[in-house]
Amino acid sequence: MRPAAPDDDDAPPEVKTAGGAVLRIDKWLWHARFLKTRSLASRHVGGSGVRVNGTRTVKPAASVRAGDVLTFALNDHVRVIKVLALGARRGPAPEAQALYTDLAPPAPRAAADPFTPQVPTRDAGTGRPTKRDRRAIDRQQGD
Repeated sequence: MRPAAPDDDDAPPEVKTAGGAVLRIDKWLWHARFLKTRSLASRHVGGSGVRVNGTRTVKPAASVRAGDVLTFALNDHVRVIKVLALGARRGPAPEAQALYTDLAPPAPRAAADPFTPQVPTRDAGTGRPTKRDRRAIDRQQGD
């Protein structure tokens, strides 16, 4: 009788190579909480590509190790991340933030667009707007 094949859950989270411990890039992005699921991380790497030390990779199985610099686009921002550790699991946010250092400068705060209409506010407890209030709101919004 053949022994049962080991499950993925039984597999070690990192694999030792000659250069040290390595981990799949999609799994690391998931561990570091950049993406919600591992399948989203895999699609992100395969679709948009991620640069590892300046070299573009589109394979989710590409290896990442401590000391690598990752560059990728995420939510209208280009993220430049230095990998500090690989991590053994997808833990809480403080544990995930200890896995990397953000090398990109913080994004500048967007100034209010002058063409964006202002949403009128009403004081709490004043009830529903009257017909006169509603017409004033409509005039203010340009309707």
